[in-house]
Amino acid sequence: MIIVGGGLAGLSLAIQLANGKRKVLLLEKNKYPFHRVCGEYISMESWDFLERIGLPLREMNLPRINRLRVSSVSGKVIDHPLDLGGFGISRYTLDHQLALLAKEKGVAVLEGAHVKDILREDQEELFTVNMTITKDLLRAEETVITSKYDTEVFAPVVVGAFGKRSNLDNKLNREFERTPSPPSKNWIGVKYHVTDADLPSDRIELHNFLNGYCGISKVDGEKFCLCYLTKAENLRRSEGSIEKMEEEILSQNSFLKNYFADRKKFLFKEPVTISQITFEKKMPVEKNILMVGDAAGMIAPLCGNGMSMAFHSSAIAFPIIERFLRSKLLRDQMEKEYAAQWRKLFSARLEFGRMIQPLLVKPSLSNPSISLLKNFPFAMNAIVSLTHGKSF
Repeated sequence: MIIVGGGLAGLSLAIQLANGKRKVLLLEKNKYPFHRVCGEYISMESWDFLERIGLPLREMNLPRINRLRVSSVSGKVIDHPLDLGGFGISRYTLDHQLALLAKEKGVAVLEGAHVKDILREDQEELFTVNMTITKDLLRAEETVITSKYDTEVFAPVVVGAFGKRSNLDNKLNREFERTPSPPSKNWIGVKYHVTDADLPSDRIELHNFLNGYCGISKVDGEKFCLCYLTKAENLRRSEGSIEKMEEEILSQNSFLKNYFADRKKFLFKEPVTISQITFEKKMPVEKNILMVGDAAGMIAPLCGNGMSMAFHSSAIAFPIIERFLRSKLLRDQMEKEYAAQWRKLFSARLEFGRMIQPLLVKPSLSNPSISLLKNFPFAMNAIVSLTHGKSF
């Protein structure tokens, strides 16, 4: 079978299938290791799953996070314990380690594979995946000579794990692509790694600003992940300059002003960015393709559970795909069962995330929301409970 996309959902599903002695081809357009825009905090609900599939988390000396601090646009603060908690790890490390594990298990991981289309004719058993492969022929200092060629591969099952946004969404004519979002609903993500942040290793912070929010927490290697999501209109208002946006809009929050004050602590020459993020509803199955991770639906990052949802979606997809490959399910049954289980686990979380996101990024709602949560701690507990699941 073929998995398109080598992020958390795609890699973890590939490993499970390989553990079950299945032949798997995983297609990833980038080359490991590389950075992704991500908050890099994982809920503890995923810990047992990751160790079960073979990732030795206990040996990786990762920071455990069990405290949360949230600030409003004007800097009003609430501190809250995280009963379940989580741990921090950079996507640079995590994706690379999962890719190495997948290869060790026998997964054929093809990097530099840009998938252009996924086709399946009615009643045909096999999908056709069209792609362009880019290979480095020579890499010397800053000079890279590459070779590109087009090819196609075939499989009875194709899984879409291509993340938040992809050219394949348009190719598959997905509904959220057919109705373009207005500018007010388009978001961009920006990520840095920083050193020496004035932040305890067991605390994650979420600081809100006009039309956006920024998270910061410790990851592996004595680094901190600083990642924010903002409406695209903030960048337009800042004449396309990320640094100007950070100085004039994000820094209106005093906590963020402090973090952005010393850029010598920033480890990237340029931030890692992603644009045209949407929180519109998606379908977990499209054109007979099972979608996992963000390709199936993206929870508001302020909920802190997107990475665990990616892993969990692969965990529910695996046994269903396995039954289909064993001829225990027809294709239609496989698709319906996966869609039903996905919606049962995640639909309410996604909807709740969409509901609470505006409460924190609008100045008129941010302060009252933080005050309410501060006076009624059980409400914060309810939010964490409604956006998270149990260990799987």
